[in-house]
Amino acid sequence: MTAPELRALAARANALVVLPVGSLEQHGPHLPVITDTASASAAAIRAAQLVADDIPVAVLPGLWLGMSEHHLPFGGTISLDYDAYHGILRSIVRSLKALGFKRLLIVNGHGGNIDPLAVAVRELAVTFSMPIVATTPWMLASDEIAAIAESETPRHACEGETSVMMAIAGDIVRTDKFDEAVQQAPKRVEAPPGFSRFYSFSERAPVTGTWGDPRPATPEKGECFLAIQAKALVQAMRDERLWSAPDPVWQQDRGQGSTSGTLD
Repeated sequence: MTAPELRALAARANALVVLPVGSLEQHGPHLPVITDTASASAAAIRAAQLVADDIPVAVLPGLWLGMSEHHLPFGGTISLDYDAYHGILRSIVRSLKALGFKRLLIVNGHGGNIDPLAVAVRELAVTFSMPIVATTPWMLASDEIAAIAESETPRHACEGETSVMMAIAGDIVRTDKFDEAVQQAPKRVEAPPGFSRFYSFSERAPVTGTWGDPRPATPEKGECFLAIQAKALVQAMRDERLWSAPDPVWQQDRGQGSTSGTLD
């Protein structure tokens, strides 16, 4: 789209901009490092196509930088820290606000982004007084996804992610490396309930960085997974509960440095 076209779209009532976010990180010996960004972009574009007749919508290019420090031991990974990640998101939102957009949906394809996004969208929604919603499509409609998958999905470089990449970029999936990817038994390293701490992925999948089984993956399953995700995103785009503006009183208090407000 051209700049004038984007300005005109942003000025329309109910206009929505969608930002796919992912990562650039190792995905075993069989998937490209752009997997998370590519899958998020594919789901976002499919959803936008489904609502374009009644919702003015634009999908931004996928943000390929995420928080992936837990994958650094395997190579093929470029990671941001939280300050840098928040700074990039803040700059994007500030630019969208200047352009005239009033709603932002962030479609996330990387597990390591979930927690930082939860914090960032809260802060940015109040700072810029606009509704910002973040979601991770793999976490939506889990029953429908499980009904299709033959192995535990989603994990990492698993049947689910491999199927999606076979559907959208099959020529760069190394199907001859599937057996190599599963030469280990991943460890379920988790903190006790009620606690959180950092674990490197080398502690969970020390040999290949793969958690899951890509061998049952097919392009047909990938299309089904994307259709499920797109359907869930469409529901979110049309769900009025997600799109009310932040409380202007809270915005005013925050701007004046007040500590009043309700935490829930």
